[in-house]
Amino acid sequence: MSRAAELLGGAGPLAASLARYESRPGQLDMAAAVERALAEERVLLCEAGTGTGKTLAYLIPAILSGKKVIVSTATRALQEQIATRDLPLIERMGLEPRAAVMKGLSNYLCLHRFNEHRQSSLDPALRQIEDWRGATQVGDISELSSLSEDHPVWREVTSSSDTRLGAGCAHFDECFVTRMRREADAARLVIVNHHLFFADLALRGPHPGRVLPDYDAVIFDEAHQLEDIATDFFGVKVSSARIEGIFRDLSRVVALTGAGDAAIEGARRASDAFWARLAAVSDLGGGIEPRVAIERDVFTGELATRWHDLDSALEGVLALAETARGRVTQKGAPLIKEPRAIADALEIAARRVSTLRDHLAIAIEGAPGRVTWLDAGSKSYSLSSSPVDVSSLFRDLVFGSVPAAVLTSATLATGDARAGESPFAYLRSRLGLGDGSIGVEERVIDSPFDYPNNALFYTPRDLPEPAAPDFVAAASARIAELCALTDGGAFVLTTSLRSMRALHASLRGRLGERALFLQGEAPKGALLERFRADGRAVLVATSSFWEGVDIPGHALRLVVLEKIPFFVPSDPIVKARSARLEEQGENPFMKLFVPAAALALKQGFGRLIRTRDDFGVVALFDDRVHKKSYGKRVLAALPPAQRTDELGAVKRFWTERSVV
Repeated sequence: MSRAAELLGGAGPLAASLARYESRPGQLDMAAAVERALAEERVLLCEAGTGTGKTLAYLIPAILSGKKVIVSTATRALQEQIATRDLPLIERMGLEPRAAVMKGLSNYLCLHRFNEHRQSSLDPALRQIEDWRGATQVGDISELSSLSEDHPVWREVTSSSDTRLGAGCAHFDECFVTRMRREADAARLVIVNHHLFFADLALRGPHPGRVLPDYDAVIFDEAHQLEDIATDFFGVKVSSARIEGIFRDLSRVVALTGAGDAAIEGARRASDAFWARLAAVSDLGGGIEPRVAIERDVFTGELATRWHDLDSALEGVLALAETARGRVTQKGAPLIKEPRAIADALEIAARRVSTLRDHLAIAIEGAPGRVTWLDAGSKSYSLSSSPVDVSSLFRDLVFGSVPAAVLTSATLATGDARAGESPFAYLRSRLGLGDGSIGVEERVIDSPFDYPNNALFYTPRDLPEPAAPDFVAAASARIAELCALTDGGAFVLTTSLRSMRALHASLRGRLGERALFLQGEAPKGALLERFRADGRAVLVATSSFWEGVDIPGHALRLVVLEKIPFFVPSDPIVKARSARLEEQGENPFMKLFVPAAALALKQGFGRLIRTRDDFGVVALFDDRVHKKSYGKRVLAALPPAQRTDELGAVKRFWTERSVV
């Protein structure tokens, strides 16, 4: 037995320190596989079903390995769970984790920006931050619970890659980010999130830099999100809001020097003209699609003129920042309070403008293998350019460069083992592991939960197809029947905002006295807390609630999935990936759409059973699982719950299971 498995086993120190401890065979199997991958410097792909205990199964081998290991998670919440729950548990086993937590720069108070902002703002929130600043040891804004993390003031006083000065900053030695990085340098285990990992990887490019310390191995938890996050970080994004933010910050600093801001006002007009023309030529004005692909030949004629006008105006803003900085630093300059801080702020502004011009040029000029698109938000536009395929980036920058890598999640496997296919065929193809050039071990570890007895999967055949005009009315009536049976405690998960709003509206008046919640009517955390506390509520939500939401216990006992969560075919990145597969002679629907939908459906299903005692019903209102050839493939990826297409069977299951 491996050392990690011994520690986690029934005779190990964890069992001795915890009452009612149950050794889990799946956890021991995974721990041994992770230990082997780290020792042999291999890649491990491991799907670990809900309840496996995968966090301890990779943390303990990482600590025992003696290597410098990065653990990368999908969310800050999971980072916090590891730091506050799992690592203290490991310490009780007699191990010394020597761990540090690193978050993105925007999570930390920037002393330089804070001092600058309080000179020009009367925001009362600054007083709260001032009091907290004197007490905090880490500067993580999540500590200040009296001020919400989405409060506008944080945007002005937190750190960012655009605003960091590095060793030249007057606050460098006391800087919270500096302190965080020093602790990470000294640690053996560094807990980050995927966004930070790829931000670091993107910096280790043509002009080498780094965010994370060098490491010997990486463990990716929630690894099913890697492709999308990497696509974001190896792309560029320029938004009207980003441009306005630069102008706003620069105007505030320039005013302190006594210089005029005519160049900024001119650039603001040029920006407005550019975005208005880009929206007009992209058909966004009609509101047909909020996100549309932009071809390179669009940037001709008047739009090209608008771009050149904006670029020239930004060049003028850059000159203004540099001139104002010279005014502050020259001998005999007018008396200016804190000239070094202002000079530093102007240097940052100049760098931000220069980077903005570069990113705008990359997005507009394009390149082979990239896709460019325009997003229309409620208050701003954004122009983005990303690689279509990141498999070579993973192969070269991760698996070909890092000695050992572990990828794990409750949802990674989609392949059809009966057809002789690797269960990780889809993941391997998307992340550059499909050609066999890199050694890979694969493990699929089933959940220890009793799905056959505790879960029923209901797939009715008598509802209209999801695209039919009468689907919403029929679906909401069936949801009401199910909620009457379970007395609420339901998630209704949709695949679009339009469907979410339509079902929510149709459910009004159908649920008796049960509370009906809608995603967006309150912050996500507050909404989930209300749902838990109510016990009989019904929550209608979309994509962000399909995964990463944990409601153990009886509060959630019914999950209704509107339809199979296929990619939107018109999405620019999806279209580009589909075209790439067609060029390679592959069928995009079977190679991309179906496996991705199976993973997403598995995530939605996974909201139901979170502990050994949980039980309930998952319903999928999409008859295509019965009628289409791909239905069996989608269903094969799901947990082994009982299955039925009859409402009567659901009623019998609920009656029998409720009295157990």
